[in-house]
Amino acid sequence: MFFPLLKAVSGEHATASMEMGNLAYLVHGIEQLGVSMTLTTILLFMVAFFCFKGLAKYLQEIYLIILRQRFIKNIRTTLLNLMRQLNFKYFITSDVGRIQNTMTGEVERVSNAFHFYMKTLQEGIMVAVYISFAFILDPGFAILVCIGGGLTTLLYRALYKRTQEASRQLTDHNSTYQGEVLQLMGHFKYLKATGNASLYTRRLKNTVHAVEQSRREIGMLTSIATAVREPMLVTIVAIVIFFQIRFFDGAIGAIIVSLLFFYRSLTSLTSMQQCWNFFLEFSGSLENMKCFQYELQHHQQDKKTVKAQPFTRAIHLNNVDLYYGDKKILHDITLTIARNQSIALVGESGSGKSTLVNLISGLLTPDTGTILIDDQDLSLLDLESYQQQLGYVSQDPVIFNDSIFNNVTFWADYTEETLTRFNKAVKQARLKDFIHQLHHQEHTLLGNNGITLSGGQRQRISIARELYKEVDILMLDEATSALDSETEGEIQASIDRLKGHYTLIIIAHRLATIKNVDQIVMMANGRIQRIGTFTELLTHEPEFKRIVKLQTL
Repeated sequence: MFFPLLKAVSGEHATASMEMGNLAYLVHGIEQLGVSMTLTTILLFMVAFFCFKGLAKYLQEIYLIILRQRFIKNIRTTLLNLMRQLNFKYFITSDVGRIQNTMTGEVERVSNAFHFYMKTLQEGIMVAVYISFAFILDPGFAILVCIGGGLTTLLYRALYKRTQEASRQLTDHNSTYQGEVLQLMGHFKYLKATGNASLYTRRLKNTVHAVEQSRREIGMLTSIATAVREPMLVTIVAIVIFFQIRFFDGAIGAIIVSLLFFYRSLTSLTSMQQCWNFFLEFSGSLENMKCFQYELQHHQQDKKTVKAQPFTRAIHLNNVDLYYGDKKILHDITLTIARNQSIALVGESGSGKSTLVNLISGLLTPDTGTILIDDQDLSLLDLESYQQQLGYVSQDPVIFNDSIFNNVTFWADYTEETLTRFNKAVKQARLKDFIHQLHHQEHTLLGNNGITLSGGQRQRISIARELYKEVDILMLDEATSALDSETEGEIQASIDRLKGHYTLIIIAHRLATIKNVDQIVMMANGRIQRIGTFTELLTHEPEFKRIVKLQTL
């Protein structure tokens, strides 16, 4: 557009007006403003125009960066909030690999989809602007080029369809790979010890091959879209110029100026098509993210506004039944657990012990019957406020890759108050002497899943964490079953010291650990068979007596 203006100030007014076509009014408009059309004026105007364009480009990029960061942050915080309130019953039947992949790799791919979607809109706006100028300059030439540009979409439509399908496949393969890697990490010791590591690695390699095959297909489609871009542009322009001059007597000067606009518009058009193809490359992740969020939103635990009061009297289970699908897991469970009472749940595997604990902790909701915490119906309570009163120690203790202090306090600030609570908790868990022997004491790093600790030390850290919370109810799910006899005795001594100070609910496989509890609940096939002390069950319950005899107690 500036070339005709430069010709105008050089004395070639007629030629300049012809080349500018319907845009010649710009020259007249500048002159009517009282601005003399000199070489200096035009050059200054040209410099100012492109400086303004550069500033606009900078602001645009900054805006897109901020928008993209907010987009990623919103996705991640939304997913974390949904996971926090996710129904536990739904989670245990979910594909963990898909969850891992969606919350990590898929977020970045969705961010890329957002980026290319915005670039597509941006290029679409530029197409509209350039075509508008071209129509003002030479409507006939503009129509011809638009027809040619429209035909290019036929090629890209085929590329779009194949790219979208390849993107879906890539998302599925990535989820599978993530799940298999998680299993490799979780079962690494077993795989190494049994010589099965090579067999499992072969399975992983097959998945990697499938992932890379999908990536290669997407890359080839993207390469095609990039390679045909410029040849297609030049071909369209050449054909349109030929027809415009040969059949419509177009002026070559006006065509050249119009051509500049159209070359820009066609460049933006093919760039828009290419960006859309890039967007479709990540569309599988976008579809997966939408589906994943939908599933999480529709499997949230019910939100209640009634806050749980401090536990003061007893937990009452009244005629509780629980189903998994059509299968009945628990049958007519009626049980009362008084505050600061210690009870043990015993029975064969599959008898319903862990399921019962999951009900008491609010992880599962009974299908019939009620669970009362004092006089409050658990189904009507805000679960998080209730669960903050609970402590839970499992057979496989949860140890984070951080210091002892952070593992026990759950990353509380290192203050005098928290240190006092920390010392009290580790003393109750019989960890104090162990910590004092360490060079860095409570700041000692524990490694991945507490790899530097013995089984008993890991269990005691788990117990200390729950005691630091100052809980009312402490649940121990076979916390000593994986330990040797000496370590089991140490943990048992730690548990015995807590009796009378906390409500203890213990799932026990080894009956030696529960000799001193107040009540033992004998379970079988999802039912309570009998409740009594160790001596009472040994006298009146044949099955309990048989188990005791088998364990040579």
